[in-house]
Amino acid sequence: MDFGLGYIGIGIGAGLAILGAGLGIGRIGGQAVEGMSRQPEASGAIQTAMLISAAFIEGAALFALVIMFLSGGALNGNLTKATDAPKASVSAPESK
Repeated sequence: MDFGLGYIGIGIGAGLAILGAGLGIGRIGGQAVEGMSRQPEASGAIQTAMLISAAFIEGAALFALVIMFLSGGALNGNLTKATDAPKASVSAPESK
C-alpha cells in the first residue's frame, strides 16, 4: 500500500489551516485598529470583540491541526500493520 498521497494531503491541509488562521487574525486586527481610529471611545468594546474572535479562530486552527496529526498517526498505524511481517527468531550462538 502506498500512503504518500495521504501524507501530502495532510501537509496541505495543515498548511491551509495555518494560512487561514493567519489571514483571519490579521484581518481582524487590521479592522479593529481601523475601527478604533474612527471611534476611539469604543476602543474597549472593539478590542474585547477582537480578542474573542481571534481566540475562536486560533481554536479552530488548533482543532484542524490536531485532526491532521491524528490522520498522520492513522496513516502510520495502517502502514505499520501493512508492513508487519513474521519476525524470524534469532538465537544466541552456542558456547563451547
